[in-house]
Parts: sequence; C-alpha cells; structure tokens
Amino acid sequence: MHTLIIVLAGVMATGIAGTFFLSLTAGRPSGLGVHNGRLADVPSSPNCVSTYATNELHSIQPLVFDGNADESLAKVRKIVSTTRGTTLVETRSDYLYFEFRSQVFRFVDDVEFYLDAETKQIHFRSASRTGHSDMGVNRTRMERIRRLFES
Repeated sequence: MHTLIIVLAGVMATGIAGTFFLSLTAGRPSGLGVHNGRLADVPSSPNCVSTYATNELHSIQPLVFDGNADESLAKVRKIVSTTRGTTLVETRSDYLYFEFRSQVFRFVDDVEFYLDAETKQIHFRSASRTGHSDMGVNRTRMERIRRLFES
C-alpha cells in the first residue's frame, strides 16, 4: 500500500510539472485579431467563449453600450487592466488584446475585445492557450467583466 501511494504521488508530481512546463512554453496563437470584421472562430474544445459562437458551449453575449464608443472601450481596458495577472498586448481604436496568466500554474488565456460602433456592441473572445477544459474559467471571467462594465 505504501509503495502504491509513493508511485501515485510521483505520477501526480510528474503530471503537475509537465502541465507547468507546457504552460510556460506555449506561444501566442496565430490568427488572433479582427479578420473580415470579426474575431477568430472558437476551437472544438470547451476552453473558449466567444460572442460570435453559435453553440451553447461557447456562446456568450457581447457587451452593449449606449454612450461614446471610445469611452466604452476605455472602460473595458480599465476594468481588465486592473485584474491581477493581466498584460495588455495590443491596442487599437477598436480592438484590445490581453493575456491573462493564472497565479499557480501560469496558464495563459488570450482575451480579445472588438468594438463594433455600428451595433454598439463590444464582441469578445476568451480562450485558454493550452489544455482541453478550462473548468469554466473563461466564461466566469467574461461574466465578471460584464458585471463591472454594466455597473
């Protein structure tokens, strides 16, 4: 029994170390940004949410604003920038791209916002860079940002 516990502890430690290493070596994905007036499609894995997705697993509602478009995107930038572990990677007049890094395993999530001034919506996509499941982290994060944006 004692040997089994030691073996299982070793397997778990190896898995944790491997996951940590993977999170550090995963590079920025290609294809991010706005293409043909929209953000990239979602992967088949459940570790991404997007306002452009049409299936229940990935779909989430965009942010809606009434006032000035520039001020609305600036508000999103301020909300996100004050979140721990966040780095602003790219900013344009209608686009923001952030990396969110988790505290323990240093996983990176790529989060993009695209402002559509015509429809008065801010579309977004939040995706884990590695792994298959994010255990709802991306959806929870984006709903938190929505609550702060609407308050």
